[in-house]
Amino acid sequence: MDPNPTNFPILSYVMSKLPSMGRRTTATADEFDIEKPQNHPQPPPEPHFDITERMPHLTDPKVVNAMRSAVADVSQTRSMLKTLGERPFHELVDTARVKLAEIEADMSKRLEEIVLSPRPPEMERQDWRLDMEVKEDECRKAMEKEKEEYKALIALDELHEAYEKMLKDAEQRLEKIYETAVSGGDVESIGESSGEKSSELNEEVNEEVIGILQEALGKSVERVDLSGRQLRMLPEAFGKIHSLIVLNLSNNQLTVVPDSIASLENLEELHLSSNLLESLPDSIGLLFSLKILDVSGNKLVTLPDSICHCRSLVEFDAGFNKLSYLPTNIGYELVNVKRLSLSFNKLRSLPTSIGEMKSLRLLDMHFNELHGLPHSFGNLTNLEILNLSNNFSDLTKLPDTIGDLINLKELDLSNNQIHELPDTISRLDNLTVLKLDENPLVIPPKEVVVEGVEAVKAYMIKRRLDILLAEEPEIMLEEVGQTPTGLLTRSTSWLSGTVSNVLGTVAGYLGGGGKSDPDHYLNQQL
Repeated sequence: MDPNPTNFPILSYVMSKLPSMGRRTTATADEFDIEKPQNHPQPPPEPHFDITERMPHLTDPKVVNAMRSAVADVSQTRSMLKTLGERPFHELVDTARVKLAEIEADMSKRLEEIVLSPRPPEMERQDWRLDMEVKEDECRKAMEKEKEEYKALIALDELHEAYEKMLKDAEQRLEKIYETAVSGGDVESIGESSGEKSSELNEEVNEEVIGILQEALGKSVERVDLSGRQLRMLPEAFGKIHSLIVLNLSNNQLTVVPDSIASLENLEELHLSSNLLESLPDSIGLLFSLKILDVSGNKLVTLPDSICHCRSLVEFDAGFNKLSYLPTNIGYELVNVKRLSLSFNKLRSLPTSIGEMKSLRLLDMHFNELHGLPHSFGNLTNLEILNLSNNFSDLTKLPDTIGDLINLKELDLSNNQIHELPDTISRLDNLTVLKLDENPLVIPPKEVVVEGVEAVKAYMIKRRLDILLAEEPEIMLEEVGQTPTGLLTRSTSWLSGTVSNVLGTVAGYLGGGGKSDPDHYLNQQL
């Protein structure tokens, strides 16, 4: 909830200088003892900010006071959000919106039934109308009460979204104040300054773009490369190049993509990486032929729901942004995506629909804030490379369905807080690379992990077998209608089959060679 020092360096510093919003507690008369004065707790040390070394004017009291006044609205909103709680997951918010729509539809139906209900013969017309008004009022009140919970959830999400925008505006205000202080101006009265040089540069660049545009319109051009041109805008007329198949706009300073891009019905590749985009137009969903989309290295906070309509997408890179959630239906519609990169974002969860992206071969989710994976994740049976590293303290466990990823070859779980791997990981027969560094693993222990992926799988098989052996007597006792001899025969048959399947792997781990002795532990159990 506090501004991230990386994204909002000045704001983070100024917010640390604001007085605490907490309520002070005073000692009562009964608690006070003059002979035993209370030890007042020392205030926590102020965090160290390297920014003061790069921006020395931040230590000027006048500058700090001006900045504190400029972010008073941020401070108040932050205090409110701390009371209300964290931002709800996007899928929950979408579900709340669906529920509201269902309640509205139900209410319309009930009101229609009330209005169209016939007047009882024994009731006067005026009494009948009053009765209908009472019923309508009761119906509306009941529905409003039912909607309260969902409305509150949506309102909390909208408040968090507004807070994110407020942080951006506040950082810009603080930057202007600091620039004024550096130039020796009055920080208390900052005038708006327009960047004339930037405008001149923009006009100069646009002339070049217009030249390329005019040339492209006169021919059947399939590829246009405008990367690295310091572009700040793209003319709407680009939507008229209907023959375009590849458009490269990477490494520019674009803040907006024009809606006219939707007219490029033949476009198959769109490269928008390393720009200043904070959003994508809804019209991007009309690019039905798009196969490769790269929007990495921007400032995207969300993806438009319409992006789900780009059903031809095969490669999608949205890494190095500020995404906190994905569209709820993204998995139901982008079923052809094979490579999905979402690294270096703020994703806390994946929608349940992710399990429908069954064409996925590579999924990169490192450096996010994942709290876990949905149960449906096991449906990604074609997945070969999965990177979940560097989710740090947020990722503490994996679902059992991870064992259903039968084609998984590489799995990176390093730099998380995973204590225990699920037993089902032993079913990943094609797994050849398993990275578990910097995890507080207990199962399997570190001495097994250092032996490599095969040792880990063998350990998990043995552990699962131990559990089954321990559970077998209880299972046998619960069986009804079987004689002791029958139970013993069934148990022996089951145990022999299980051991024959896993003995070679386990013995290989414990004995180390192809001609290793049978596992002593298993012999004891037999």
